[in-house]
Amino acid sequence: MSIWKTKPLSILLGEASDSEHGLKRSLSSSSLVALGVGAIIGAGLFSLTGIAAADHAGPAVTLSFILAAVGCAFAGLCYAEFASMIPVAGSAYTYSYATMGEFMAWIIGWDLVLEYALGAATVGVSWSRYLLELLGKYGIHLPAELICSPWETLKLSDGSVIEGGIINLPAIFIVALLSLMLIRGTKESASLNNFLVVLKVAVVIIFIVIGWSFIDPANYTPYIPENTGEFGKYGWSGVAAGAGTVFFAFIGFDAVSTAAQEANNPQKGMPIGILGSLVICTILYVLFAHVMTGLVPYYEFAGDAKPAATAFAKTGYDFLQTGLIVAILAGYTSVMLVMLMGQSRVFYTMSKDGLLPKFFSEIHPKFRTPWKTNVFFLLFVSIFAGFVPVSDLGHMVSIGTLLAFVLVCIGVMVMRVKMPDAPRAFKTPLVPFVPIAGVLVCLGLMYSLPNESWARLIIWMALGIVIYFTYGKKHSNLNKLEK
Repeated sequence: MSIWKTKPLSILLGEASDSEHGLKRSLSSSSLVALGVGAIIGAGLFSLTGIAAADHAGPAVTLSFILAAVGCAFAGLCYAEFASMIPVAGSAYTYSYATMGEFMAWIIGWDLVLEYALGAATVGVSWSRYLLELLGKYGIHLPAELICSPWETLKLSDGSVIEGGIINLPAIFIVALLSLMLIRGTKESASLNNFLVVLKVAVVIIFIVIGWSFIDPANYTPYIPENTGEFGKYGWSGVAAGAGTVFFAFIGFDAVSTAAQEANNPQKGMPIGILGSLVICTILYVLFAHVMTGLVPYYEFAGDAKPAATAFAKTGYDFLQTGLIVAILAGYTSVMLVMLMGQSRVFYTMSKDGLLPKFFSEIHPKFRTPWKTNVFFLLFVSIFAGFVPVSDLGHMVSIGTLLAFVLVCIGVMVMRVKMPDAPRAFKTPLVPFVPIAGVLVCLGLMYSLPNESWARLIIWMALGIVIYFTYGKKHSNLNKLEK
């Protein structure tokens, strides 16, 4: 069988309508929007905003957010067309299978491990750091060996430094807890996510409202600091480099599309969930960044891992500091919840197609969830979260996500040529301009990432190609149909 063989749309739609043996449909349009907001607002907003301002864009980090959002919007419009047209679990993997063939589908499915699984591990480590700070406020201190990986240096809020521990137990705890929650059921997980989304959005709005009255206009001068002569160090090139940095803050809106097979009305709900969550988060991001850089001069955020807390201290509302940390923990929790769900749904779909062992597509008889896949990623993500210092993997997650966006944008153009008459509940406007613009913006952001990220991406993809040709191609359902 040719590695470029596509999966017929009729088969995909048949899988989507198989409610008896497939995933349970339980998500409304509002739940899908909350799912997107839950995946987006988290580590990027609360940690990377200050870094982007101090190192690249200055107060114009707000423009960096807008530029990154534009790239996401182009990709989001393409995702919305596919998700309404092919309401099957699997996201970009499924769309690539229908348009560019099995090999490209495998590439994108393997690539999504970078975005979802390693993204969840990265956020899990950040979650543990904020938990330690919260516990420290109440005089609770965990043993040093249990809060730090063996190859990591950890500076605590009291100034003490831990030079390598045994295991990051809090990170493993939250990954295990959320994985077990996902096994219990999508509806229950969505209810938890909705609560966490309300909590963290409320605190973000409180930060904006209270902080606005304490803004010092002098902190906005100059709004775009003069370039130092080095690309990406302030000036307009700094705004672009800042967009590449804060792009991590938008990762997750595409995770909504992985839940297409669990949506009550995917043709209507998927576009609302994808685009609605993107619009809401972009507005909050720009306002949040504007207030943060108005409270504190941008250069004071250099090397600050908790810029939101630093900025909010300027308001004098110290009693709300604890609430801010709780909101950040809630933000991280919902991000991990959606990422873990998204990854399990991708592997579930790849297993149903025969590209991975049947283990990954076995449904729990009571909860109707891919529970064995959830258990697998509980272990897989826990290894990274508990034993590996994953702070340097943020760029790796970003480059994997951008590659997925590029392929989805290309896929829309291919599908318009190959299947122009296929029913579409939502159509991407201005084709081919929107998908081409999405490809160019995402490639530009990929170019701005460090060379190490490209090297890791190439190594990871090489490993995936080996697995495909040694297992996936031989066991592919399409391959069996042709024999």
